[in-house]
Amino acid sequence: MRVRYIIGMQLTARIWPEDNGCVAECVELRVVSEGGTEEQALSNLREAVEGFLECADPSEVRDRMHAGTRVRTFGVAV
Repeated sequence: MRVRYIIGMQLTARIWPEDNGCVAECVELRVVSEGGTEEQALSNLREAVEGFLECADPSEVRDRMHAGTRVRTFGVAV
């Protein structure tokens, strides 16, 4: 019998409206999904990230992850 361990990850989602729904992107892994609402897009993104992590080579995951990634806001003069 194979034992599967679930390890939690905290990832960042960037979400924006587009056409008749929303797009969601996992900032750290550069995985994108969409949905009719923000919640659907986020749920679909979670599923897409889980699928990616199940199938991707560990070296690809390492390459996509940016250690110490931060999301910050900043102002610019216009």
